[in-house]
Amino acid sequence: MERSLIKALSDLNPVIQAFIATLFTWGLTALGASVVIFTKRVNRKLLDTMLGFAAGVMIAASCWSLLVPSIEMAEELGVPKWLPAAAGFLAGGIFMRIIDGILPHLHIGFSTKTTEGIKTSWQRSTLLILAITLHNIPEGLAVGVAFGAVATGFESASAGAAVALAIGIGLQNFPEGMAISLPLRREGFSRAKSLWYGQLSGIVEPIAGILGAALIMVFYPILPYALSFAAGAMIFVVIEELIPESQIGENGDIATMGALLGFTIMMVLDVALG
Repeated sequence: MERSLIKALSDLNPVIQAFIATLFTWGLTALGASVVIFTKRVNRKLLDTMLGFAAGVMIAASCWSLLVPSIEMAEELGVPKWLPAAAGFLAGGIFMRIIDGILPHLHIGFSTKTTEGIKTSWQRSTLLILAITLHNIPEGLAVGVAFGAVATGFESASAGAAVALAIGIGLQNFPEGMAISLPLRREGFSRAKSLWYGQLSGIVEPIAGILGAALIMVFYPILPYALSFAAGAMIFVVIEELIPESQIGENGDIATMGALLGFTIMMVLDVALG
């Protein structure tokens, strides 16, 4: 089934491929947000485990799906193998740090006293939505760049690896949808509004995915840098948001086990499909 899916996608334009893949990841965000229809809250231990799982998926994706191909492509281009990986990785982290310092947002589980970005009078609910939206950007970009890479002809880029990345990102988007819709419901939003804003936080993924794929198809020599840029941006999100949020309660050990599980699943997906 996986092979037939990959073959069907490979016949499409890479930008369309990226759009379909990021619609899938957005859909998993919406599916996670839809939990709010049935309950106002979820067991904190389960949420921390799922946040840890999301962190593990993103770490593995950054390594296996982005940094390793970046190193291999650099060799094909005849540049030092370490250069695009190192430069792009740091640039991605710095970019996210700049955005993090500008865009007002609030991490899940923290008080409004810890609001980051430019000071504003925006409501707590708006700040929570922006926090999730912020780290959906590198996820969509990573998927778009992965599909754009397939059209460049690099031996180290494959449709299977791009599909594996999209599946992994989609899996970890499920708890992210929950993590935004349930707090909104507890703060007095209706089920419909909580679901709407929960899924809306993922709308940036198709946008970033299309831009990433289109950019790579035009400027393919920057591909190794773009892959490592997406990796750096995702690792920034993991360290800045997902890991701290999964560890603030008393469930640090089980959240860590969730991270190990997420890493393993993403690694298996990439090796099996890539």
